Amino acid sequence: MPRTAPPPHPVDEILPLRRLIPLAIQHVFVMAASPISAVFLVSQTLHLSSALTVNLLSATFILSGLGTILQSWGPWKVGSRLPFVMLPGGAPIVLFLGIAKEYDIRTAVGAVILAGAFYFVALPVFARLLKYFPTVVIGTMIVIIGVNLIRVSGLLITGQPGSPGFAHPSGVLLALATIGCTVLFFRVLRGGLAQLSVLLGLVAGTVIAFATGAAGPVDGVAAGPVLGVPALLPFGTPHFDIVAAIPLMIFTIASMAEATGQTVVNAEIVGKKIDVKTAATRTIRGDGLTSLLGGLFGTPLMVTSGENIGIVRVSGVRSRFVTLAAGLILIVIGVVAPIGRAISLIPAPVVGGTAVVVYSIVLGLGIQMLRKVDFHQQSNMVIAAIALAVGLLPILIPGLYDQFPGDIRILLGSGVAMTAFTAAILNAVFHHLGGRSDSRPDDITAIKDDEQHTPAAQPAGAREGQVR
Repeated sequence: MPRTAPPPHPVDEILPLRRLIPLAIQHVFVMAASPISAVFLVSQTLHLSSALTVNLLSATFILSGLGTILQSWGPWKVGSRLPFVMLPGGAPIVLFLGIAKEYDIRTAVGAVILAGAFYFVALPVFARLLKYFPTVVIGTMIVIIGVNLIRVSGLLITGQPGSPGFAHPSGVLLALATIGCTVLFFRVLRGGLAQLSVLLGLVAGTVIAFATGAAGPVDGVAAGPVLGVPALLPFGTPHFDIVAAIPLMIFTIASMAEATGQTVVNAEIVGKKIDVKTAATRTIRGDGLTSLLGGLFGTPLMVTSGENIGIVRVSGVRSRFVTLAAGLILIVIGVVAPIGRAISLIPAPVVGGTAVVVYSIVLGLGIQMLRKVDFHQQSNMVIAAIALAVGLLPILIPGLYDQFPGDIRILLGSGVAMTAFTAAILNAVFHHLGGRSDSRPDDITAIKDDEQHTPAAQPAGAREGQVR
C-alpha cells in the first residue's frame, strides 16, 4: 500500500478562505490601535503636517503588514514561521522622539536605519550578551517604557504645555470618555470580542467626538487618489550619527532577548517543537529587516509583538497563514489612501485616551514580568530599584540633563536606554563578576525550561509582555 503523507502541523495548515479571512480580520482589529497610536504620537510631538501624517500612517500599516508576512511565512531564513505579528515598538517610539527633538528628524531616521543594521551586526554575538538581560533587566525596562509612553500619550490629550488650549476640559473629557468606553467593553465582552475592546473604545470615542462637534470635517476623505504608496525618505536624506543612535542600539540588544522569549512562548502555545537558537535567530532577522526597511520610510523600529498570541489561545486556531493573511490586509489598509485620510481625522484626545489604555497595559505587563523575579535576593532588589530610579529621573524632572553636552544629553535623557544600560551593568556586577551570585540564574533558557514543564502555570496574558 502506498504510504500516505502525514497531516501538516496545525501551524502549517492552510485554512479555507471562508475561515481564513474572518480570523485574519480579527487579528487586524486587535492590532490596529497600536500603529494608529504610534503615528499620532510621532505626528503630534513633532508637529508634522497632515500630509506627512497620512504618509507615515500608510507606511506604518504597510511595514506592519510586511513584517507580519515575513514572520509568518519565513522565507530565506528570515522570520520565525510562527503566527506572529509586527508593530511599531513602544520603546523605539520614545527613543525616536527623543533623538528627533534633541537633533532633528533626519538624524532620528538615520538612527533607525543604523539600529536596523545593528541587529545583523550584533546577532552573531547575541548568545553571549543574552545572559546580561535576564527577567529583572527586561521587566524594569518595560515598566519605564510604559511610564514614558503614558506621559507622551497624555500630551496627545492635553497638547504641549504653554500651547493655546492646553489641557482644555473638552479634550480631557473626550479622552476620559474614550477610556471609559474601552473599560466598559473589557467588562461586558467575552472571549474573542474582548480582544477588540481597545479598537471598539477608539471607535466609540470617535463617534462621541463627531456627535459633539469635536472632530473635523470629513470632506477631505474622498478627495485625492484612491490608491497611494508612501514616499521613500519622506523627511529627506537621513543623517547618520553613531552617538545619537546609541540608545536605539542598546534597545536592540534587549529586543533580541525579548524576541527569543516571545519565540519560545509562541512555539509552546501552538505546540511546535523548535530549536530555540535557530528559531529565535530567524525572528530577530525579521525584526531587523523590517526595521531597516521602516527607517527608509520614516517609521520607528518595528518589533515582533506578543499581543496576538492571546487570540491564538482563545480561538484555538494555530495556523501561521492566518497571520500571513492579516499582514496582507494591513498592506491593503496602507495602500488604500481614503482609509489613511479617514484615520487621520480621529481627534488627538481620542487617540490619546486609547494610547493611555494600550500603554498602561504595557506597564502592567512589565510589573507582571517583575513578579517572576525573586526579590528576596537583595541583588535583584538593588538592580530593579536603581535602574527604575535612573530611568524615572529624566521623565519626572524634564530638563534634568539640559546642561550636559548634546551627545551625552540624548543618552542620559532617555529613561528607557538608561534603565536598560544601568540594569544590565548592575546585573553583571552582582551576578557575573567575582565568580559568585546570590540568586538563581534568570535567563531565557531557565524560563523556557520551567514553562515547558508547567505549560498551564500562567494565564495567557502573563506571557504576552513585549518590549514595546
